[in-house]
Amino acid sequence: MTDFRKRDQPAVKRILFVCHGNICRSVMAEMMMKHELQKFHLQDQFFIDSAATSREEIGCPIYPPARRKLLEKGVDPGNHRARQVTSSDYRNFDLIIGMDSANVRNLARFFNGDPENKVRLMMSYAGIERGIADPWYTDDFEATYDDLRVSLAALMKSSDLR
Repeated sequence: MTDFRKRDQPAVKRILFVCHGNICRSVMAEMMMKHELQKFHLQDQFFIDSAATSREEIGCPIYPPARRKLLEKGVDPGNHRARQVTSSDYRNFDLIIGMDSANVRNLARFFNGDPENKVRLMMSYAGIERGIADPWYTDDFEATYDDLRVSLAALMKSSDLR
């Protein structure tokens, strides 16, 4: 990942959202977070990305129903292609957010634990210790959108973004 900022620009907070395939939940979180940051003119203070713990969907675009849900809610789905988490992501991101407990466990394997305490569970920002509803299995993209909306609002207020 290349950082094109000039030396005199303020530091950018780097956030990586992660799910199993990087075609539904994590990319929805990425695009929704970018949308919120743009609303508040904060986009220059953050670098937002998403990735998968698996290799199953590498190179695939956002899943069409996830894309439709974002468009329905006025969120630009971008031109996303799924990618897998790499060990260098731990060094390159300040905050790495898994969509469910399986993602968090898999991230610990990628990163040989979490020595700098960067990995979080998405819904924990909303004070809820469960995963984001997975629409791949539930086909309920509205529930996923709602989970992400609630947890992203809490993330925006959290000390992790300061």
